[in-house]
Amino acid sequence: MGIKQEPEEEMTVDLELEDGTNVTCSVVTILEVEGQDYIGLLPLDDKGDNRDGEVWFYRYRENPDDPNEEPELGYIDSDEEYERVADAFDEYLDECEFDELADDEEEDR
Repeated sequence: MGIKQEPEEEMTVDLELEDGTNVTCSVVTILEVEGQDYIGLLPLDDKGDNRDGEVWFYRYRENPDDPNEEPELGYIDSDEEYERVADAFDEYLDECEFDELADDEEEDR
């Protein structure tokens, strides 16, 4: 896995899947749910697009003692844990939409 900063400031992660293929994913957000950090990733095709809207969730951990160390991603163990993360992600998206609407109203004034 490698995390890199794109020129337009979009963070991407390169993942190697179990079958050996590599997938570049855009980092959507990092969420904290019940004291655990999770990362939401948007898998991208060869053209840098995501046409199906699928988002992948992983546990996320940074080393607080070494900010230069590459973060670790881990699998989510249970359906219940996944549901908690998916619900938190939905709330995040709702908040983003609300913030966007509020910003649009400010611009209209």
